[in-house]
Amino acid sequence: MEAESEPYVRLATLRQLHQAVADLNTARSLADTLQTVADGIVAGLGYELACVNLVRADGDLVVAAFAGNSAAEALITGRVGSRSSWERRLSMGEEWDELRFIPHTDGWVLLDDDVPQWHTDGPDPRFEDEWHPQDRLYAPMYASGGGADLLGVISVDRPRNGRRPGAWGREALQMYASQAAIAISNARLRANMQRALVRLEREQQALRASEESFRQAFEYAPSGMAIAEMGGDQHGRLLRANDALCRLLGRPASVLRRYSFADLVHPEDIGTLLRTSAEGGRAELRLGRRDGTYLWVSLRNSVVADTTDGPRFLLTHVEDIEERKRHELHLAHRASHDALTGLPNSAELRSRLGSRLCERPHSVATTAVEALDAAYADADDPDARTHGYDVDAAPGGPYDHHVHSVAPDTENDDGAKGLAVLFCDLDGFKSINDRFGHHTGDAVLIEVARRLTTCVRDGDTVARLGGDEFVVLADGLGAADAADLAVRLRNAIIPPIRVDGRAVRVGASFGIGWAACGMTAEEVLRSADQRMYVEKRSRAKVHRRAG
Repeated sequence: MEAESEPYVRLATLRQLHQAVADLNTARSLADTLQTVADGIVAGLGYELACVNLVRADGDLVVAAFAGNSAAEALITGRVGSRSSWERRLSMGEEWDELRFIPHTDGWVLLDDDVPQWHTDGPDPRFEDEWHPQDRLYAPMYASGGGADLLGVISVDRPRNGRRPGAWGREALQMYASQAAIAISNARLRANMQRALVRLEREQQALRASEESFRQAFEYAPSGMAIAEMGGDQHGRLLRANDALCRLLGRPASVLRRYSFADLVHPEDIGTLLRTSAEGGRAELRLGRRDGTYLWVSLRNSVVADTTDGPRFLLTHVEDIEERKRHELHLAHRASHDALTGLPNSAELRSRLGSRLCERPHSVATTAVEALDAAYADADDPDARTHGYDVDAAPGGPYDHHVHSVAPDTENDDGAKGLAVLFCDLDGFKSINDRFGHHTGDAVLIEVARRLTTCVRDGDTVARLGGDEFVVLADGLGAADAADLAVRLRNAIIPPIRVDGRAVRVGASFGIGWAACGMTAEEVLRSADQRMYVEKRSRAKVHRRAG
């Protein structure tokens, strides 16, 4: 599991983590949320056992949820550990950022304290990072704002790979604990809000007291909240916004009352907002701030009745998820880009190339007369109307607007344009690595990546396939354009590269392939690779004759 250098493994872990975090928002009650937190660790983070210890009103921690072993669950669920014992555990051991790890060699002193625990004996580890049954790993959960306001502690055991988690695993567990704390806080808040709503509907004689309770819960909620009109000409207009929402959007309440969420949402997210139902609807979208920037938030809707038969209002809970979204984008970028050069990696290259290909072969008219025939073909002839777009009926809409990729005729340049795939292999790079070491080799690869990137247009792709191989995707080129681009790229690579005070040189061989529908991404890359080797051999023969 800890093969974190493999991008596809990290991407799979990211997807599992994203799904586990998303499941936290589906629980309806606090108890469901706590169990979902424990289940998410077992299902998405690679541990066989997970325990959620929740801080009670008196400060002690109770085992509120357990996942992974029914016998252990029956043994310790509901048992209580004192706050002092927990603080002792969280203050000892190794600090992994916010995580706390106590190896079995140090944890024997904890065997007799009052914290509920379940473990088995086992042999000593065979290698340094092997997990021992008496190793302990804790992820503290803090209320919004962090600090010393402890909300609970997640404890995990038995990593499925049998190893202590590496940097990637620790980051995933810490991020999950942060999101779990938010989910638990929100579940408590929702429970309080639901109780307030019940009182508003059923306790007519205590209406004022209920309204005050609701007002305080609304105004002093740590997350943003708003009340909007439902129905009528002013449907969706914000009637009230609490201080947290005003701070979140950088607008005073008097200004927010002029808007609806539809006025504030990012243009690309308006469809998401319109598809969100009033009762129980939830959505993740971007809202505009006063300074013109946009902030990622999670919206949760509930319908509130003013009185038994009175007007209905929309209560919206707005949670700031900007940090989580930034984390997700950062992790997704790490999974799809080369760590050394920052270029798209092999998997991302194949994804981008594959998105331009379909299984249906396609060709274009080769003469001006045929081009006119294709443009003015009989409307009843389906084959005459497929130039550029496949207009077959599709369930998602009346037409499939996939633009077919077509390979130009490289023998007789007729001006046709296509998606050029330039396969680049560095000449002389291995000798630099062998002579000066990998540090110099890495510096050369970084500089070559920079030079290639500066030579292409916006919208073109420069990717590192691996080793000293790079691939450039450039759309809208003819055969002569692609050949010119290969020359410019080669000339950009040839000048000396200075590393640690010395100048080194590398050459480059390019093979030009063309993406065409009916081919796979692997076939396109293989074609460009073969042409590159043909060019490399032919240039070597020229050098031998010249010598």
